[in-house]
Amino acid sequence: MEMSIVVPLAGAGILFAVILVLAPHYRVYSEELRGKAILIEAESSRRVAVLEAEATRDAALALAAAEIERARGVAEANRIIGDSLKNNEAYLRYLYIDSLKQAPNQIIYVPTEAGLPILEAGRSLQPAQNGR
Repeated sequence: MEMSIVVPLAGAGILFAVILVLAPHYRVYSEELRGKAILIEAESSRRVAVLEAEATRDAALALAAAEIERARGVAEANRIIGDSLKNNEAYLRYLYIDSLKQAPNQIIYVPTEAGLPILEAGRSLQPAQNGR
């Protein structure tokens, strides 16, 4: 009977010895795997950040190019309008008179020969009111 007890104890002892020997190696191995996983995740996060920055830069460049094109269009339109108004006094006078018609209740000062304006000549004078 003693032999049947010794064999399981010997097997348990050998198993315990194997665990004592392999446990530190397994801990080192698992820490190494954890470190590799963290490194891979960090590299992936860095790649994502770089791609996001590149996308932001590309969007900013496209927006700047669109603004430049819009400004060129406005400049061209202004040039066309300016060219059409050069040496066109009659049209400019028409625009001036039309703008005067569209602004009611305004006071217009017209210079005379002496260079002095006629100030509100059409208004009726109201007598000064005394506090009595």
